[in-house]
Amino acid sequence: MKTCVVIYNPNSGHTIKKRNIKKYKSIVESHGYSATFIGTEYKGHAKEIVSHIGYVDLVISMGGDGTFNEIVHGNLSRKKRLVLAHIPVGTTNDVGVMFGYGKDIEKNIHLCLNGEIRGMDIPLINGRPFVYVAGFGKFMNIPYETPRDLKKKYGHLAYLASGLKDFFSRTKNYNVEYEINGDKIKGIYSFMLVSSATRIAGLNNFYKDVKLDDDTFEVLFCTYTRKIDILRAMAMLIATDAEHVDGFESFRTNHLKISFAKLPKNAWCVDGEKLEIRTKNFDISNEKNIKILLPKININKLFVHKNTGD
Repeated sequence: MKTCVVIYNPNSGHTIKKRNIKKYKSIVESHGYSATFIGTEYKGHAKEIVSHIGYVDLVISMGGDGTFNEIVHGNLSRKKRLVLAHIPVGTTNDVGVMFGYGKDIEKNIHLCLNGEIRGMDIPLINGRPFVYVAGFGKFMNIPYETPRDLKKKYGHLAYLASGLKDFFSRTKNYNVEYEINGDKIKGIYSFMLVSSATRIAGLNNFYKDVKLDDDTFEVLFCTYTRKIDILRAMAMLIATDAEHVDGFESFRTNHLKISFAKLPKNAWCVDGEKLEIRTKNFDISNEKNIKILLPKININKLFVHKNTGD
């Protein structure tokens, strides 16, 4: 029998209840796995669990995007890496929606375990992995500064309220030089995003035609510095994708270097969590072929290469 460890975050969303774990375990085992469920107890716990467990056939993240990030981070620190999966239970669940999951956990477990394994690129910022997005500047502090209790109580509305508050606060602009695709570019920017995703901050089709295994990620620098212009640019994302919004410098690459003229006081947001790195210089690259088990529903849209086997 194959072995599976499910690492769940009891603080994600509204639906992970201890009384339901037995039912979820039964579903996993109906797919031919011997399953162990482990609940996280503190930030970074999921990373520690994956780093130190012995070999298993599958590790499933059951939580928000941040929980999946921790599991990927832990996996990258291993000599023998494991096959991973992610079942979304959180507030926004950008990664889960992109993969093709809905809100029903039981159905998602079946979708996952009836899925296929693909090799997925994982971007790294100064060696720290992120699954789908790293951002800095205006609005980028909202995911990690919005109180967890408000996110659990109000869901996506908590982020919207925090975003409205942040919009009316002073917009900080950053003197930045970056090196990409052989070019060096200088400018003043209000925010920047590095991503490998079609859905960001609850916006579907933020980028079109994104592939998760093509050894590239998407890069965006916002040249707008006035609040009204930033608001207009964000509104345009509802009608089109980021590569066609005025005021955005957009690229696709597999290597990016960013240098700030001054040490920034704010932190990057990495998959919804605060990046605890203080430096003026950031190097972003790709780690290829991390094996992910995911539903078949969106595979042809998201991947270039075929099933990597199990």
